[in-house]
Amino acid sequence: GAVLALLFLLLWRRRRRQAGGAGRVCVAVLGDLGRSPRMQYHALALARHGRQVTLLGYLQTRPHRDVLHSENIRLVPVAELSGLRVGPKLFQYVLKVLVQSVQLLYTLLRIDQPSYILLQQNPPGLPSIAVAWVAGLWWGSKLIIDWHNYGYTIMSLSHGRKHPLVLIAKWYEKLFGRLSDYNLCVTDAMKKDLWVNFKIKAVTLYDKPASYFKETPLDLQHNLYMKLARDYKPFKPRYYRAVNPSADRSAFTERDGKSGNVVKSRGRPALLISSTSWTEDEDFSVFLRALEDYERFIKEGAELPALVCVITGKGPLKDYYNGLIQNLHFKHIQICTPWLEAEDYPLLLGSADLGVCLHKSSSGLDLPMKVVDMFGCCLPVCAIHFECLHELVKHNENGLIFRDSQELAKQLKMLFLDFPTLEGKLHSFRENLRVSRQLRWDQSWDQIVLPLLGNKE
Repeated sequence: GAVLALLFLLLWRRRRRQAGGAGRVCVAVLGDLGRSPRMQYHALALARHGRQVTLLGYLQTRPHRDVLHSENIRLVPVAELSGLRVGPKLFQYVLKVLVQSVQLLYTLLRIDQPSYILLQQNPPGLPSIAVAWVAGLWWGSKLIIDWHNYGYTIMSLSHGRKHPLVLIAKWYEKLFGRLSDYNLCVTDAMKKDLWVNFKIKAVTLYDKPASYFKETPLDLQHNLYMKLARDYKPFKPRYYRAVNPSADRSAFTERDGKSGNVVKSRGRPALLISSTSWTEDEDFSVFLRALEDYERFIKEGAELPALVCVITGKGPLKDYYNGLIQNLHFKHIQICTPWLEAEDYPLLLGSADLGVCLHKSSSGLDLPMKVVDMFGCCLPVCAIHFECLHELVKHNENGLIFRDSQELAKQLKMLFLDFPTLEGKLHSFRENLRVSRQLRWDQSWDQIVLPLLGNKE
């Protein structure tokens, strides 16, 4: 009876408030906003069309400056939970979900009334979908879920698919996912799966690069390298020549002190970049084993360049992999794992020679946004195979797909044998990306999401 009374109250409240909140959208992330670029893009697109946006989530890392400077976007922080490690793990998890539910609902009911709540489904679906639905009933708001992946498949990586928590999470996502008004997803494969298994109709909104993901001019490359060289040894020049002491140098570039011209250094290393959340769906030991093979190729006489490998990101397994990296003793390879400022990450992608992606989707249905950003910068990619990767990476056209460390090592050897000449596969992949002229996020969003909101701003 109490539950029915509550639902009656919420429905009455919804009817009473349906006329309110016009033009305002709450974009909600039960995670770190700074590491949720797709939701930041949603907020910026809404703001561009005159919508007042409440962007809600954890503020562990700084969002992009465009978000911070937008007059139409208001950041509402959610305090991240800590200190709940009491009792068995199951009890800890249940307690965390309950506290997060109260915390998120309290925050959603204190914001200005929105006409739409746009929710990032993962991380995590539990408890955010049900809480957002209840808040939508209270405000008279329509609920839009943006499905990035399934929470239950991510849980299954550590618990197994038959674990009771995983089965409950799957039931939960299936039940409450159907209560949304609109659904977005990141691949056609996920769109099909949502309908076949959940009976949820969704629209595919592929991740697309923002306008600031592009090739970086040589002057800006040099400035970035010099900035990073202050903190990271791989960006420092390996030796100094006394021929031109007025030049300032990085490992990759040098600027003449008299003319101011920047050129790429002779004999420079190749720059590889990968980004990760350091989670279980990305096995970086595959990359490290491939680098061991690459080092062996050089020792056996192959004419290959030295490598600087930059792995960016934050996450739970970073310390574990840093420990493995410290135990590697390479002569021709340097590895660093920085956390880059939001504005520096696109510049580094636009400066690199090759991207490497180790993302293996837990569901097999989502695509790595890191590769989308790399392609926006015309950066070729070597990516590990999974079920729907072909929707993004075209093997031998814009990059290469590998299945294990040995195959990746052979691909690195093949791509860098003629480095840095403008010949071979690496250059042809970059040229293919330059001429492909893919849609950018704003264009794609206007075509797919704006009609759901009524178009009239």
